[in-house]
Formats: sequence, structure tokens, C-alpha cells
Amino acid sequence: MTATVRSDLPLPLERRGKVREVYRVDEQRLLIVASDRISAFDFVLNEPVPHKGEVLTQLSAFWFAKLAAAQPHHCLTADAGEIVAAVPALSAHRAAIAGRAMLVRRTQPVAFECVVRGYISGSAWKEYRQAGTLAGEPMPGGLRESDQLPEPIFSPATKADVGHDENVTFAHVAAALGAPRADELRRRSLALYAEARAFAATRGIIIADTKFEFGAAPDGRLLLIDEVLTPDSSRFWPAGEFAPGRGQPSFDKQPVRDYLEGLRRAGTWNGEAPAPSLPADVVQATTARYREIFRRLAGPQAENA
Repeated sequence: MTATVRSDLPLPLERRGKVREVYRVDEQRLLIVASDRISAFDFVLNEPVPHKGEVLTQLSAFWFAKLAAAQPHHCLTADAGEIVAAVPALSAHRAAIAGRAMLVRRTQPVAFECVVRGYISGSAWKEYRQAGTLAGEPMPGGLRESDQLPEPIFSPATKADVGHDENVTFAHVAAALGAPRADELRRRSLALYAEARAFAATRGIIIADTKFEFGAAPDGRLLLIDEVLTPDSSRFWPAGEFAPGRGQPSFDKQPVRDYLEGLRRAGTWNGEAPAPSLPADVVQATTARYREIFRRLAGPQAENA
């Protein structure tokens, strides 16, 4: 399997992130290209995961089209033919963008990640186990790891370009953005999660938690942006294997995390740069998980991914 480590297109490069390049098309539009780079524990690893960028892009496009609550959003098209027609400068680069590029409206991103948690896992479980709280706010007693919460919780976080994001309270977001905007972020995030969770359940998938990002359009409307309900932004659990009281198998980069954690436990990696290389079987297992969750959720649309 071949992989795309980075794109190099004849457009001005606005920024290169951990896994994406963002190009300027004009004052109103951007082109976002998802590579097959993979990050874990704040490191971008040397080995790419084939098809990862295509899954992130096409699964996001699937959700943008599928969810009524996704409106309004920034996605114009993720079809390579339509992108080339709209941006003729890319006519010789269709193969490089096929499946992994999205033409979007430019927005001013909101400075918070809008996390919604339906189950207690990850950093939320760690904080709850230590203090009985989430982002400093009290939670019901007696919860076990992976338990379903009584109601989904809006749990915003700061955006960190380097290091970890940090959970913050809703009051913190309201103080920074104003109560009306904070209320809109919470309302839209919870509506998105509820609609997506109900659909995923019909495909045998639990969406344990996810994060959304929003941006302000020039006219002030709040648009859903970035990736949506992908293995990089969400915990997808197979419903048939769900058992609270422990961690759950998930459709994401878990094989990579497990491998790196195993090296740390064995004392062969100290968790600092440079990150170790990934064996071929770990890369292949990760590709398989990304493609499987795409197939389960998007059905026939995912067959060629």
C-alpha cells in the first residue's frame, strides 16, 4: 500500500499541521489536504498509515452531508473532479488530491474544541477517578470506566498547537466568547452528537465521545468546520463488545498507542524524542481499523477507500 506523507500543491500554503496541509485558494476558500501522517503522544511518527487521510476526509464529507445538525458547515466539496473544476490550478494534481482533499469556506476558527461525552473514558475517566469531577465540575458518584453518562455532557477544551489540550468549564468558554456564542456552541454540539449517535447505533457502533470545531463566517454565522466524527476525533466502540468497567476496543489509532506504551513499559523508549519506528504489522492493523469504521458507518460509499 502506498501512502501520502505530505502534499505539495501549486497554491499558497497557509499552514502545515500534524496531519494536514491547508492551502489558500482565494479570500473566501481554502483547500484542506489530509496526509497519511499519524501522531500519538504528541509525536508525528515516521511511518505513515496508508488510506488514513482518505478516511478522515471522506468520512467527514459523509457526515457533513448526512447530518441535518451539521448545517451550516464549511464543506463545499470533497470530490476531486469538482475541486479541479473549481480550482483549475490543480488540474495536473488530481491524483494527489483524490479522496484526501476538501474545498471549504474560510472561517475564523473558534478558539475552543467542543467535546461531547456520552460515556466516561480517556482523560475524563482519569480526572473522575482522581477527583470525582470533569473539568473541575462535580460528577455523579459510582461511575465505572466506560459507563454511559446519564446525559451527554458538553465538555469544552482549549486548543493546543503543542502539547495536550486542557479541559475547561462552560463558564470559562462563556467568559471568553460571551454567553450567547457559548450557548450556541453547546446546543449545536449536543445536537450533532445526538443525531450521529443515533445513526451509528443502527450500524452497531457506539460513539463514546467526539470533538467538534466551529468557525465564524464573515456574516457572523457559526459554521461546523474541520474533521467531523472521524477516528482521529472520536471514540468508536463496537456495540457487540461493549462491557463497562474496563477500556473498550476502538476503531482508531489504538494499535499505535498500544505499541508505544508497550515500549515504555519495557523501558526501551523513554517517551521523549525521537519517537520509535512502527513495525509493518502495527501500521497495517491501524489502516485496517480506519477502513473498517469507514465501511461500517458509510456503507457502499466506503468500498473504494
